Amino acid sequence: MTKLRFIGLDVHKRTTDVAIAEQGDAPPEFYGTVPSDTPRLTKLLKKLGRGVELRCCYEAGPTGFALYRALRDAGIDCVVVAPSCVPDTKGGVVKTNKRDARRLARFLRSGDLVAIHVPDGQTEAFRDLSRAREDAYHAVQTARQQLSGFLLRHGRAYPGKHQGTKAHLEWIRSQEFEHETQKRVLAKYIAAYESAVEREKELEDDIRELLPSWMLEPVVRALMAFRGIDVISAVMIVAEIGDFVRFPEIAKFPSYLGMTPGENSTGDDKRRGRVTRAGNAHVRRVVIEASWGYRYRTLSPAIRKRGLGTLEAVRLIAQKAQTRLSKRYLHLLARGKEKNKVAMAIGRELSCFLCAAATHPEVQELVRRRKEEQQRLTAARPMAA
Repeated sequence: MTKLRFIGLDVHKRTTDVAIAEQGDAPPEFYGTVPSDTPRLTKLLKKLGRGVELRCCYEAGPTGFALYRALRDAGIDCVVVAPSCVPDTKGGVVKTNKRDARRLARFLRSGDLVAIHVPDGQTEAFRDLSRAREDAYHAVQTARQQLSGFLLRHGRAYPGKHQGTKAHLEWIRSQEFEHETQKRVLAKYIAAYESAVEREKELEDDIRELLPSWMLEPVVRALMAFRGIDVISAVMIVAEIGDFVRFPEIAKFPSYLGMTPGENSTGDDKRRGRVTRAGNAHVRRVVIEASWGYRYRTLSPAIRKRGLGTLEAVRLIAQKAQTRLSKRYLHLLARGKEKNKVAMAIGRELSCFLCAAATHPEVQELVRRRKEEQQRLTAARPMAA
Protein backbone atom coordinates (compact mmCIF):
# COMPACT_ATOMS: atom_id res chain seq x y z
CA MET A 1 0.00 0.00 0.00
CA THR A 2 1.33 3.43 -0.99
CA LYS A 3 2.11 5.73 1.91
CA LEU A 4 0.24 9.04 1.90
CA ARG A 5 1.59 12.40 2.99
CA PHE A 6 -0.65 15.46 3.36
CA ILE A 7 0.70 18.99 2.94
CA GLY A 8 -1.05 22.13 4.16
CA LEU A 9 0.06 25.37 2.50
CA ASP A 10 -0.78 28.74 4.02
CA VAL A 11 -0.05 30.88 0.97
CA HIS A 12 0.55 34.62 1.21
CA LYS A 13 1.95 37.27 -1.10
CA ARG A 14 5.61 36.85 -0.09
CA THR A 15 5.81 33.70 2.03
CA THR A 16 4.20 30.29 2.27
CA ASP A 17 4.02 28.25 5.47
CA VAL A 18 4.25 24.48 4.98
CA ALA A 19 2.92 21.82 7.37
CA ILE A 20 3.05 18.03 6.99
CA ALA A 21 0.57 15.45 8.24
CA GLU A 22 1.71 11.86 7.90
CA GLN A 23 -0.73 9.03 7.40
CA GLY A 24 -2.20 7.94 10.72
CA ASP A 25 -3.14 9.80 13.88
CA ALA A 26 0.06 11.72 14.55
CA PRO A 27 -0.45 15.50 14.86
CA PRO A 28 0.72 17.60 11.90
CA GLU A 29 4.19 19.10 12.09
CA PHE A 30 5.25 22.50 10.86
CA TYR A 31 7.93 22.16 8.18
CA GLY A 32 8.95 25.76 7.65
CA THR A 33 8.34 29.06 5.88
CA VAL A 34 9.48 29.42 2.28
CA PRO A 35 9.22 32.26 -0.24
CA SER A 36 6.05 32.30 -2.36
CA ASP A 37 8.03 31.47 -5.48
CA THR A 38 6.20 28.89 -7.56
CA PRO A 39 9.25 27.10 -9.04
CA ARG A 40 10.98 26.84 -5.64
CA LEU A 41 7.79 25.67 -3.94
CA THR A 42 7.22 23.06 -6.66
CA LYS A 43 10.78 21.80 -6.20
CA LEU A 44 10.25 21.54 -2.43
CA LEU A 45 7.02 19.59 -2.79
CA LYS A 46 8.63 17.18 -5.23
CA LYS A 47 11.33 16.61 -2.63
CA LEU A 48 8.73 15.94 0.07
CA GLY A 49 6.90 13.56 -2.25
CA ARG A 50 9.77 11.14 -2.83
CA GLY A 51 8.68 7.62 -2.04
CA VAL A 52 5.17 8.68 -0.97
CA GLU A 53 1.93 9.79 -2.56
CA LEU A 54 1.68 13.50 -1.94
CA ARG A 55 -1.53 15.47 -1.51
CA CYS A 56 -1.54 19.17 -0.77
CA CYS A 57 -3.99 22.02 -0.45
CA TYR A 58 -4.24 25.75 0.12
CA GLU A 59 -7.10 28.16 0.71
CA ALA A 60 -8.66 30.20 -2.07
CA GLY A 61 -7.63 33.82 -1.79
CA PRO A 62 -6.00 36.78 -3.51
CA THR A 63 -3.12 34.66 -4.83
CA GLY A 64 -5.46 33.02 -7.34
CA PHE A 65 -4.95 29.68 -9.08
CA ALA A 66 -1.46 30.08 -10.53
CA LEU A 67 0.07 27.83 -7.88
CA TYR A 68 -2.66 25.22 -8.36
CA ARG A 69 -2.07 25.02 -12.10
CA ALA A 70 1.72 24.88 -11.68
CA LEU A 71 1.49 22.01 -9.21
CA ARG A 72 -0.97 20.14 -11.41
CA ASP A 73 1.34 20.51 -14.41
CA ALA A 74 4.18 19.15 -12.26
CA GLY A 75 2.11 16.05 -11.42
CA ILE A 76 1.42 17.04 -7.80
CA ASP A 77 -2.06 16.38 -6.43
CA CYS A 78 -3.36 19.75 -5.20
CA VAL A 79 -6.78 21.16 -4.34
CA VAL A 80 -7.93 24.68 -3.55
CA VAL A 81 -10.31 24.71 -0.59
CA ALA A 82 -13.03 27.13 0.47
CA PRO A 83 -11.87 29.15 3.50
CA SER A 84 -15.42 29.44 4.86
CA CYS A 85 -15.77 25.65 4.97
CA VAL A 86 -12.55 24.91 6.89
CA PRO A 87 -13.62 23.52 10.30
CA ASP A 88 -12.78 25.56 13.37
CA THR A 89 -10.83 23.88 16.16
CA LYS A 90 -12.27 24.17 19.66
CA GLY A 91 -10.58 26.75 21.81
CA GLY A 92 -8.77 28.22 18.81
CA VAL A 93 -8.07 31.60 20.38
CA VAL A 94 -4.63 32.03 18.82
CA LYS A 95 -4.43 32.25 15.01
CA THR A 96 -1.07 32.24 13.25
CA ASN A 97 0.21 31.22 9.84
CA LYS A 98 1.86 28.13 11.30
CA ARG A 99 -1.34 27.00 12.96
CA ASP A 100 -3.31 27.62 9.78
CA ALA A 101 -0.92 25.43 7.79
CA ARG A 102 -1.14 22.64 10.37
CA ARG A 103 -4.92 22.94 10.43
CA LEU A 104 -5.11 22.57 6.65
CA ALA A 105 -2.86 19.50 6.70
CA ARG A 106 -4.88 17.94 9.50
CA PHE A 107 -8.29 18.38 7.86
CA LEU A 108 -6.96 17.41 4.44
CA ARG A 109 -5.94 14.10 5.98
CA SER A 110 -9.35 13.65 7.64
CA GLY A 111 -11.23 14.57 4.45
CA ASP A 112 -13.13 17.47 6.05
CA LEU A 113 -12.16 20.15 3.51
CA VAL A 114 -14.37 21.31 0.65
CA ALA A 115 -12.55 21.77 -2.66
CA ILE A 116 -13.71 24.60 -4.89
CA HIS A 117 -14.13 24.48 -8.66
CA VAL A 118 -11.11 25.91 -10.47
CA PRO A 119 -12.08 27.36 -13.87
CA ASP A 120 -10.09 26.81 -17.02
CA GLY A 121 -7.82 29.58 -18.22
CA GLN A 122 -10.21 30.98 -20.83
CA THR A 123 -13.14 31.12 -18.40
CA GLU A 124 -10.97 32.79 -15.77
CA ALA A 125 -9.91 35.37 -18.36
CA PHE A 126 -13.55 36.22 -19.09
CA ARG A 127 -14.21 36.40 -15.35
CA ASP A 128 -11.40 38.95 -15.06
CA LEU A 129 -12.93 40.96 -17.89
CA SER A 130 -16.39 40.77 -16.33
CA ARG A 131 -15.12 41.86 -12.91
CA ALA A 132 -13.17 44.71 -14.49
CA ARG A 133 -16.40 45.92 -16.06
CA GLU A 134 -18.15 45.62 -12.69
CA ASP A 135 -15.38 47.66 -11.06
CA ALA A 136 -15.86 50.31 -13.76
CA TYR A 137 -19.61 50.30 -13.06
CA HIS A 138 -18.98 50.98 -9.36
CA ALA A 139 -16.49 53.69 -10.31
CA VAL A 140 -19.24 55.40 -12.32
CA GLN A 141 -21.59 55.26 -9.34
CA THR A 142 -18.91 56.68 -7.05
CA ALA A 143 -17.98 59.50 -9.42
CA ARG A 144 -21.64 60.42 -9.92
CA GLN A 145 -22.26 60.43 -6.17
CA GLN A 146 -19.23 62.67 -5.55
CA LEU A 147 -20.37 65.07 -8.26
CA SER A 148 -23.94 65.21 -6.94
CA GLY A 149 -22.64 65.66 -3.38
CA PHE A 150 -20.50 68.60 -4.41
CA LEU A 151 -23.45 70.32 -6.08
CA LEU A 152 -25.81 69.54 -3.20
CA ARG A 153 -23.44 71.21 -0.74
CA HIS A 154 -24.02 74.39 -2.69
CA GLY A 155 -27.79 74.00 -2.92
CA ARG A 156 -27.82 72.61 -6.47
CA ALA A 157 -30.24 69.66 -6.50
CA TYR A 158 -31.15 68.10 -9.85
CA PRO A 159 -34.90 68.66 -10.48
CA GLY A 160 -35.29 65.67 -12.77
CA LYS A 161 -36.16 62.09 -11.85
CA HIS A 162 -33.22 60.09 -13.20
CA GLN A 163 -29.52 60.77 -12.85
CA GLY A 164 -26.89 59.69 -15.34
CA THR A 165 -28.96 60.72 -18.34
CA LYS A 166 -27.95 63.16 -21.07
CA ALA A 167 -30.28 65.79 -19.61
CA HIS A 168 -28.71 65.36 -16.18
CA LEU A 169 -25.19 65.89 -17.56
CA GLU A 170 -26.29 68.98 -19.50
CA TRP A 171 -27.80 70.40 -16.31
CA ILE A 172 -24.53 69.81 -14.46
CA ARG A 173 -22.52 71.60 -17.16
CA SER A 174 -24.87 74.57 -16.99
CA GLN A 175 -24.05 75.23 -13.34
CA GLU A 176 -22.09 78.43 -12.70
CA PHE A 177 -19.96 79.29 -9.67
CA GLU A 178 -18.58 82.60 -8.52
CA HIS A 179 -15.11 81.44 -7.50
CA GLU A 180 -12.58 80.07 -9.97
CA THR A 181 -11.59 77.36 -7.45
CA GLN A 182 -15.10 75.88 -7.45
CA LYS A 183 -15.27 76.07 -11.23
CA ARG A 184 -12.15 73.93 -11.47
CA VAL A 185 -13.44 71.49 -8.87
CA LEU A 186 -16.64 71.03 -10.90
CA ALA A 187 -14.62 70.51 -14.09
CA LYS A 188 -12.48 67.83 -12.40
CA TYR A 189 -15.53 66.02 -11.07
CA ILE A 190 -17.16 66.07 -14.52
CA ALA A 191 -13.95 64.78 -16.15
CA ALA A 192 -13.68 61.95 -13.61
CA TYR A 193 -17.29 60.96 -14.21
CA GLU A 194 -16.98 61.01 -18.00
CA SER A 195 -13.74 59.01 -17.81
CA ALA A 196 -15.42 56.34 -15.68
CA VAL A 197 -18.38 56.15 -18.07
CA GLU A 198 -16.04 55.78 -21.05
CA ARG A 199 -14.08 53.02 -19.33
CA GLU A 200 -17.27 51.10 -18.56
CA LYS A 201 -18.44 51.42 -22.17
CA GLU A 202 -15.10 50.23 -23.53
CA LEU A 203 -15.14 47.15 -21.30
CA GLU A 204 -18.69 46.33 -22.35
CA ASP A 205 -17.64 46.62 -25.99
CA ASP A 206 -14.72 44.28 -25.26
CA ILE A 207 -17.09 41.71 -23.79
CA ARG A 208 -19.34 41.78 -26.85
CA GLU A 209 -16.36 41.62 -29.22
CA LEU A 210 -14.60 38.69 -27.52
CA LEU A 211 -17.70 36.65 -26.66
CA PRO A 212 -17.76 34.63 -29.95
CA SER A 213 -14.27 33.29 -29.15
CA TRP A 214 -15.39 31.79 -25.83
CA MET A 215 -16.23 28.12 -25.78
CA LEU A 216 -19.07 28.83 -23.30
CA GLU A 217 -20.81 31.26 -25.63
CA PRO A 218 -23.76 28.82 -26.16
CA VAL A 219 -24.47 28.96 -22.42
CA VAL A 220 -24.36 32.77 -22.50
CA ARG A 221 -26.82 32.84 -25.42
CA ALA A 222 -29.11 30.44 -23.55
CA LEU A 223 -29.28 32.67 -20.47
CA MET A 224 -30.01 35.73 -22.58
CA ALA A 225 -33.44 34.28 -23.39
CA PHE A 226 -34.59 35.12 -19.84
CA ARG A 227 -36.07 38.39 -18.72
CA GLY A 228 -33.55 40.66 -17.01
CA ILE A 229 -30.48 38.84 -18.40
CA ASP A 230 -28.68 40.72 -21.15
CA VAL A 231 -25.29 39.89 -22.64
CA ILE A 232 -23.33 41.60 -19.82
CA SER A 233 -25.31 39.86 -17.07
CA ALA A 234 -25.14 36.50 -18.84
CA VAL A 235 -21.36 36.73 -19.29
CA MET A 236 -20.95 37.58 -15.61
CA ILE A 237 -23.05 34.60 -14.50
CA VAL A 238 -21.32 32.10 -16.79
CA ALA A 239 -17.83 33.45 -16.05
CA GLU A 240 -18.39 33.18 -12.31
CA ILE A 241 -20.02 29.73 -12.39
CA GLY A 242 -18.06 28.10 -15.21
CA ASP A 243 -19.26 24.53 -15.54
CA PHE A 244 -22.95 24.33 -14.56
CA VAL A 245 -22.92 20.54 -14.96
CA ARG A 246 -20.85 20.20 -11.78
CA PHE A 247 -24.00 20.72 -9.71
CA PRO A 248 -25.48 17.24 -9.07
CA GLU A 249 -29.00 18.66 -8.71
CA ILE A 250 -30.51 21.88 -10.01
CA ALA A 251 -32.01 22.46 -6.55
CA LYS A 252 -28.44 22.76 -5.18
CA PHE A 253 -27.71 25.82 -7.31
CA PRO A 254 -29.59 28.38 -5.12
CA SER A 255 -27.65 27.08 -2.11
CA TYR A 256 -24.39 27.77 -3.92
CA LEU A 257 -25.56 31.34 -4.46
CA GLY A 258 -26.48 31.73 -0.78
CA MET A 259 -30.17 32.30 -1.58
CA THR A 260 -31.66 29.62 0.69
CA PRO A 261 -32.90 30.45 4.21
CA GLY A 262 -30.65 29.68 7.15
CA GLU A 263 -31.96 27.37 9.85
CA ASN A 264 -31.29 26.93 13.55
CA SER A 265 -33.69 24.21 14.70
CA THR A 266 -33.55 22.04 17.79
CA GLY A 267 -36.06 19.39 18.79
CA ASP A 268 -39.53 20.20 17.52
CA ASP A 269 -38.77 23.90 17.10
CA LYS A 270 -38.02 25.04 13.56
CA ARG A 271 -36.34 28.42 13.27
CA ARG A 272 -35.48 29.79 9.89
CA GLY A 273 -33.67 33.07 9.43
CA ARG A 274 -32.45 35.19 6.58
CA VAL A 275 -30.75 33.74 3.51
CA THR A 276 -27.29 32.38 4.14
CA ARG A 277 -25.46 34.63 1.63
CA ALA A 278 -22.77 31.94 1.70
CA GLY A 279 -22.03 31.86 -1.99
CA ASN A 280 -21.05 33.84 -5.05
CA ALA A 281 -22.16 37.41 -4.32
CA HIS A 282 -21.65 38.56 -7.94
CA VAL A 283 -24.11 36.06 -9.40
CA ARG A 284 -26.54 36.47 -6.50
CA ARG A 285 -26.77 40.21 -7.14
CA VAL A 286 -27.36 39.78 -10.87
CA VAL A 287 -30.07 37.14 -10.36
CA ILE A 288 -31.91 39.22 -7.75
CA GLU A 289 -31.79 42.30 -9.99
CA ALA A 290 -33.26 40.23 -12.83
CA SER A 291 -36.03 38.89 -10.58
CA TRP A 292 -37.54 42.37 -10.18
CA GLY A 293 -38.56 42.31 -13.84
CA TYR A 294 -40.99 39.45 -13.31
CA ARG A 295 -43.57 41.81 -11.84
CA TYR A 296 -44.55 42.37 -15.49
CA ARG A 297 -46.59 39.75 -17.31
CA THR A 298 -45.63 40.58 -20.89
CA LEU A 299 -42.25 40.62 -22.61
CA SER A 300 -40.86 43.68 -24.32
CA PRO A 301 -39.75 43.53 -27.99
CA ALA A 302 -36.10 43.75 -26.88
CA ILE A 303 -36.45 40.64 -24.70
CA ARG A 304 -38.20 38.73 -27.48
CA LYS A 305 -35.45 39.73 -29.90
CA ARG A 306 -32.75 38.44 -27.54
CA GLY A 307 -34.43 35.05 -27.43
CA LEU A 308 -34.58 34.60 -31.21
CA GLY A 309 -31.01 33.32 -31.46
CA THR A 310 -31.41 30.60 -28.82
CA LEU A 311 -32.47 26.99 -29.08
CA GLU A 312 -36.16 26.12 -29.10
CA ALA A 313 -35.79 24.02 -25.95
CA VAL A 314 -34.20 26.95 -24.11
CA ARG A 315 -36.96 29.32 -25.25
CA LEU A 316 -39.55 26.95 -23.80
CA ILE A 317 -37.73 27.00 -20.44
CA ALA A 318 -37.63 30.80 -20.53
CA GLN A 319 -41.34 30.99 -21.37
CA LYS A 320 -42.15 28.64 -18.51
CA ALA A 321 -40.08 30.81 -16.17
CA GLN A 322 -41.90 33.95 -17.35
CA THR A 323 -45.35 32.41 -16.82
CA ARG A 324 -44.63 30.89 -13.42
CA LEU A 325 -42.52 33.63 -11.88
CA SER A 326 -44.69 36.58 -12.93
CA LYS A 327 -47.74 34.80 -11.51
CA ARG A 328 -45.92 33.92 -8.32
CA TYR A 329 -44.56 37.46 -7.95
CA LEU A 330 -48.06 38.97 -7.98
CA HIS A 331 -49.36 36.19 -5.72
CA LEU A 332 -46.74 36.87 -3.05
CA LEU A 333 -47.39 40.61 -3.22
CA ALA A 334 -51.12 39.99 -2.80
CA ARG A 335 -50.38 38.01 0.35
CA GLY A 336 -48.69 41.07 1.82
CA LYS A 337 -45.09 39.89 1.52
CA GLU A 338 -42.39 42.54 1.63
CA LYS A 339 -41.04 43.43 -1.82
CA ASN A 340 -37.41 42.58 -1.10
CA LYS A 341 -38.39 39.15 0.22
CA VAL A 342 -40.53 38.59 -2.86
CA ALA A 343 -37.56 39.46 -5.11
CA MET A 344 -35.37 37.00 -3.20
CA ALA A 345 -37.98 34.22 -3.51
CA ILE A 346 -38.41 34.86 -7.24
CA GLY A 347 -34.63 35.03 -7.70
CA ARG A 348 -34.23 31.68 -5.97
CA GLU A 349 -36.58 30.02 -8.47
CA LEU A 350 -35.10 31.97 -11.37
CA SER A 351 -31.65 30.58 -10.55
CA CYS A 352 -33.06 27.07 -10.96
CA PHE A 353 -34.48 27.93 -14.39
CA LEU A 354 -31.13 29.43 -15.41
CA CYS A 355 -29.30 26.29 -14.31
CA ALA A 356 -31.80 24.12 -16.20
CA ALA A 357 -31.20 26.09 -19.40
CA ALA A 358 -27.42 26.06 -18.99
CA THR A 359 -27.30 22.30 -18.40
CA HIS A 360 -29.73 21.38 -21.19
CA PRO A 361 -28.25 18.56 -23.34
CA GLU A 362 -28.50 20.58 -26.55
CA VAL A 363 -26.63 23.51 -25.01
CA GLN A 364 -23.95 21.23 -23.57
CA GLU A 365 -23.55 19.54 -26.95
CA LEU A 366 -22.75 22.92 -28.50
CA VAL A 367 -20.21 23.55 -25.74
CA ARG A 368 -18.62 20.17 -26.35
CA ARG A 369 -18.23 20.93 -30.05
CA ARG A 370 -16.67 24.28 -29.23
CA LYS A 371 -14.15 22.61 -26.92
CA GLU A 372 -13.20 20.03 -29.51
CA GLU A 373 -12.78 22.73 -32.15
CA GLN A 374 -10.53 24.81 -29.91
CA GLN A 375 -8.49 21.74 -28.98
CA ARG A 376 -7.95 20.95 -32.67
CA LEU A 377 -6.86 24.51 -33.35
CA THR A 378 -4.49 24.46 -30.39
CA ALA A 379 -2.98 21.17 -31.51
CA ALA A 380 -2.55 22.41 -35.08
CA ARG A 381 -0.68 25.60 -34.16
CA PRO A 382 2.73 23.99 -33.42
CA MET A 383 2.49 21.94 -36.61
CA ALA A 384 1.73 25.04 -38.67
CA ALA A 385 4.62 26.90 -37.05
